[in-house]
Amino acid sequence: MKPKLIVHYILILVITMSFGEAAEYGGKQKYVLDLSVILSGALRSADIEKIKYQSTFIIPVIVLRKLREMAEDGMEDGIVGIDALLKLKKDGADIEYVFDNIDSRLTIDEVVLNIAKKTGAILLTSKEINLKIAEMMGITAKIISPRAVEGKLTLRNFFDENTLSVHIKEGIRPMAKKGLPGRWTFVPIREEPVSKEEIRKIVKEIIEEARRPDIRAFIEIERPSSTIIQLENFRIIITKPPFSDSIEITAVRPVKRLKLKDYNLPDRLVKRLKTRAEGILIAGAPGMGKTTFAQALAEFYKDLNKIVKTIEAPRDMILSKEITSYSKNFGTPEEIHDILLLSRPDYTIFDEMRNPEDFQLFADLRLAGVGMVGVVHATTAIDAIQRFIGKIELGMIPSIIDTVIFMFEGQVKNVLALKTTVKVPHGLLSEDLTRPVVVVFDFISNKPMYEIYTFGDRTFVVPISKAAAEALYGAEEKVAEEPAGFKGTLPYVIRMGKKVLTFDFGKKQAGKPVSAYLGSRFIFADVISKSGKVKISKRGKLGRILREALDKGEKVVFYEEEG
Repeated sequence: MKPKLIVHYILILVITMSFGEAAEYGGKQKYVLDLSVILSGALRSADIEKIKYQSTFIIPVIVLRKLREMAEDGMEDGIVGIDALLKLKKDGADIEYVFDNIDSRLTIDEVVLNIAKKTGAILLTSKEINLKIAEMMGITAKIISPRAVEGKLTLRNFFDENTLSVHIKEGIRPMAKKGLPGRWTFVPIREEPVSKEEIRKIVKEIIEEARRPDIRAFIEIERPSSTIIQLENFRIIITKPPFSDSIEITAVRPVKRLKLKDYNLPDRLVKRLKTRAEGILIAGAPGMGKTTFAQALAEFYKDLNKIVKTIEAPRDMILSKEITSYSKNFGTPEEIHDILLLSRPDYTIFDEMRNPEDFQLFADLRLAGVGMVGVVHATTAIDAIQRFIGKIELGMIPSIIDTVIFMFEGQVKNVLALKTTVKVPHGLLSEDLTRPVVVVFDFISNKPMYEIYTFGDRTFVVPISKAAAEALYGAEEKVAEEPAGFKGTLPYVIRMGKKVLTFDFGKKQAGKPVSAYLGSRFIFADVISKSGKVKISKRGKLGRILREALDKGEKVVFYEEEG
């Protein structure tokens, strides 16, 4: 039987049973339950236990309808709420269901208040605003707060002090990442697979705990087949069919909090962070310690008496109370933009930048004078800068980004800085090709690493050092030994014309037969002309191969043939 039909039949059964037994409980104190008290898990609180068997609980059918809609849409809240009411009924509580033909334009809370007013019942709610409005309407109301789950959450039992994340999926054994960022192992927690009943119990506990007002918890995103929750220091992702093939829970937490001094940064970099860096990118692959470093940097700026805010989705950074966190899920980019400009923070930490809107918001705030620190996923440091290319004008990038910090295995691996100059780009010779070039250099050694420039309608990121080329494209393929039948290599100068690539060896090399290689890959053979040159058409297949290789920073090697 389909889950939606099961939910529907349970509701019909509960309603039928309740109407049939209502007459037996005359004279009891009546309480009206609103949606908040059902969804929060407060029906399991000690306050409800005290009155459960001496009272009649009135449940407006509009509340049931909302729970059913949520459950049928795949929302975990709806399923948890229905389970809570069913348990209340099975425990022997007296329940009445009330239909109220009230204007359909009224909200659920307004309908509930009207029913409480008409029946003279006491309103039970978990929302402070409902309590105040009830008092204004002359309705007796009580706040019922959800209680903590007895003992530890089942999810917590899967963690120990070395666990980075836990991965629970219906039908397989639970797994955990243990160790440190970048240096972890993926191990089973136990051999017994997780049953459907167990994983549903864990989901229910998480949803109820996230609704408690007395702990730091947010349901950041709730969709029909996925839910993202920040529960204290746990970031929890719940997925279920049809989005995933079965129910799955992923829970991630930081293993430890570090201060900036724990990273042993060079004094030059610390000085830059204090005085000059205001457009910072923290880049790295997933699990390499980007957010941990961002937390340390936020506390560093807070200790310098700077006003610090964060933009997060979800809000999983563990920070001092002085630092305010804004949720990107609950605020539009325009709202966040306005709030930050009006509140005038010195620095804003933008965690988990993913969408084009995130990069645009980062750029807008930085150009408005707000110090920005963005956290982005990238496999190399230059990749973090490339993610801005195409989203904003190339010439604006150095005004928005001044420092890129690349994280690897929880440590700062390298730091890049940017500046703009006007020059002939690396690899081109004609003075006519002079143009603005963004130079990306290693901040510690001050050596140029990359040049970014436009050529025609394309933007090129060209490595200008061996280390940069290896970082961008991997280690260059090396020839184990010089190919047989050659005397040695010939030096040359390359010139890029409109139609041809010219390799100039000088007139002294005229008439010599040569073979061109890319690493160990043979490309072509030719004879150097009387003018000392070899010309290749850019429009042909060979020209395209050479241009693509040169764009990537690869080097063409020419060997002089023997005989």
